[in-house]
Amino acid sequence: MIDILVYLFENYLPDACPEPAVLAKKLSAAGFGRDDITAALSWLDGLAGEDSGRCNSPLVEGAVRIYNDEELERLPVACRGFITFLEQHDAVDAPLRETIIERALALPDAEVSLDRLKVIVLAVIWRYRHEVDALILEELLAEESDDEDLGMDEGVTRIMLN
Repeated sequence: MIDILVYLFENYLPDACPEPAVLAKKLSAAGFGRDDITAALSWLDGLAGEDSGRCNSPLVEGAVRIYNDEELERLPVACRGFITFLEQHDAVDAPLRETIIERALALPDAEVSLDRLKVIVLAVIWRYRHEVDALILEELLAEESDDEDLGMDEGVTRIMLN
């Protein structure tokens, strides 16, 4: 599923992405499997559902984020640290942070790797057309491990900087 998100970053702008039925056909023609397409479309639908305000709970600016047990289990220290890094450098605000965490927990993975979290951050930024400093974007595009199918090229950089 993550490779489909990367494909979308490289090939579509958020408002130029086809409707789900058309997108499913295009992804199938591009060689993605039906199960992965279904999972990716479902995940994207959850992201689109956040439009109304991104976060339903009131958030206090500058408050410390306390992770619950499930979040601690599924988001390792590296992921939580990266989210804090993004906040401290004003790359994301509290509602965007909550959207990122919610979408990370929507993955079927027992534990979300840092590379996968970075793709999720890119997806959320892409979806909301949130501007990000070029150095932060470079950090988001840096791969930390050998997760398969996470190869992102300069096409993603062009999309995110436009």
